[in-house]
Amino acid sequence: MAADGGRSALPCTFSPKSQQFLALCAQDGRLRIWNTDSKSLQQEYVPSAHLSAACTCVTWGPSRAVQDVPQRKRRKCEAGSAPEMSDLLALGTAAGSVLIYSTVKGDLHCTLEGGHSGPVNSVQWHPEDSVLYSGSDDTHIAEWDLQTGTVRCKWKADRSAVSSLCISPDGKLLLSAGMTIKMWNLETKQVYRKFTGHSTMVTTLCFATTRPPDSNGMYFLSGAAHDRLLSVWQVRSDGKDKNSVVSFTLTDEPQHIDLQTSNCKDEPVRLAVVCKDGQLHLFEHFLNGPCKKPLSPVCSLQVSTMKGDSPVPVPLLAAALCADRQNLMLAYGHHLQPVMEKTPFNTSERHICLVRDVHGTLSLSVDTAVSKVKTPVVNKQSKVLVPGLPGHKAPIRLTPNEAEKRKKEDSTTEMSIEERLEQIELSVGGREAGKGTSSLQTDSFAVLLVQGLESNDQRILTKIFQTKKEILIKNTVARLPPQAVLPLLEELSRRLQGHPFAAMLIVQWFKAVLTQHTSYLSSLPDLVSQLGSIYHMIESRVKLYQQLTRLHGKLYLLMTQVATNNSVKNVGNVSHKAKLVYEEESSDEDEDSRDEGRPNDDSDNWEEDEAAMELTEDTKNHKDEEDDEEEDMNDESKANGDSDLDPENESEEE
Repeated sequence: MAADGGRSALPCTFSPKSQQFLALCAQDGRLRIWNTDSKSLQQEYVPSAHLSAACTCVTWGPSRAVQDVPQRKRRKCEAGSAPEMSDLLALGTAAGSVLIYSTVKGDLHCTLEGGHSGPVNSVQWHPEDSVLYSGSDDTHIAEWDLQTGTVRCKWKADRSAVSSLCISPDGKLLLSAGMTIKMWNLETKQVYRKFTGHSTMVTTLCFATTRPPDSNGMYFLSGAAHDRLLSVWQVRSDGKDKNSVVSFTLTDEPQHIDLQTSNCKDEPVRLAVVCKDGQLHLFEHFLNGPCKKPLSPVCSLQVSTMKGDSPVPVPLLAAALCADRQNLMLAYGHHLQPVMEKTPFNTSERHICLVRDVHGTLSLSVDTAVSKVKTPVVNKQSKVLVPGLPGHKAPIRLTPNEAEKRKKEDSTTEMSIEERLEQIELSVGGREAGKGTSSLQTDSFAVLLVQGLESNDQRILTKIFQTKKEILIKNTVARLPPQAVLPLLEELSRRLQGHPFAAMLIVQWFKAVLTQHTSYLSSLPDLVSQLGSIYHMIESRVKLYQQLTRLHGKLYLLMTQVATNNSVKNVGNVSHKAKLVYEEESSDEDEDSRDEGRPNDDSDNWEEDEAAMELTEDTKNHKDEEDDEEEDMNDESKANGDSDLDPENESEEE
């Protein structure tokens, strides 16, 4: 009986009973089924939405599932081999759907959709009925009918996400876990027991006995994230089961568990636990009540390979206890090409180290030339170039004081990286700088970027990654040597987890690297593991973008309506009372109120008016004569060569 480990681990599990097949879901969403006998890849299935909805969990169905689940047309060879092997696999996806894959057909059997609105974290088969149970981030548990492919029942299990599920061997009880552990009665869908004891999210649940709960002999174990203890719980008929009765000590949090259940008190429970650090721990214990002290493993196993004179540990992916109780089935190495081995074990030895030569089938590390700096031995006649691109130097711009200082020094001395970084111009020159200046700056960026990656100088890298010019980023990445591409991706993925504003600039570098160096990246053996984490990181950042866009639209609509209502209210509140009133003057008013200087139409002094008009005409004629005289005098002065603008002449004229 196997249980999947933490959510961060790759979903993998051996087929029950015979351990003939190993099902493993890689980071790219592909399902690979390996044959443990021939040590070869048996089948590979790529879901249609494997990039957007990666596989989160995988579970083998019971061997009789082929007979219970109807198929349209079953060939004789399939019908004959079905009872002897496990055929169906249930895969939970990040999109909330459950995929049923058939190893006999080598294709997808059916898809269960519409049950969850969040990622599926755990899937469990019913041991007898054609029923499947799934737990999701939407805090619900769904019961699927495999005959019709629909949801038979769905209920809320916890306040937080449902991270793990496990069904009792008799099929009557269901364990679910998030922050707390609940035991459900599957007939009534009511909580039978509730267990609290982990401070972090529970990631592993597994029944350890097949006895009914009324006999005080039902035990199950649980493991949590960042917890180095496996807790064993006893289901008591009196309800006094609030605390765990036994604890198993581990070196790290559990990722994969396989156990052989105990049918009676005289038979111990055998447990194999693969931890996050890649070690395997074996436990044997008689479940007969509480035990105060945590139990240590009876045997610990580690796989390693020789690299030079020193051993290098090889991580274990999964382990299974064979039915003969004498052998172990191990899967270790890389998920793209795991190494499967059936080995005997002896519990009399506390620590076992299996030394295996896995260099032919497993690439443990990728050595890059960027991380190694070698000083060449040269003579006086050779020409030494600046580290980086061959034949290129960084343009150094000095202030006048520094230029005078450099003249006094030896011309063969070079500036340090820090001084060169302070003096280099990090922005692209204007149009008047020309293409030559832009090319020099791009070469300088490529040189500095290689030097920053070699020396891991965060100051240089921070200055370079602050560039906002898209054309400069594109040209810089294009001039990078191939051995610097992978360290650049690692540095960018680390910085992508920082501030959101910095992530906006880092994405431009990602785009340039994937565009310019596609051919080189496709030749790397560990490309999936390198780009898979980057993809999941970007996916987690943008998954809420659509919801935020909808919220933005709704808020904009509400603000527009509020502004429209306010404008309508302002128009309706216009005052109809005049702020200024002008009244014409009455004819009965005194003459003193009339405008000064305006002649009176009813005046009888016509003689005075006539005299005034004559005086005005005489004044006008006199002024015209003076103007004519001034023009004549100006003409004479021009003839004599005098300037019109001479102030002395003007004073004399006056």
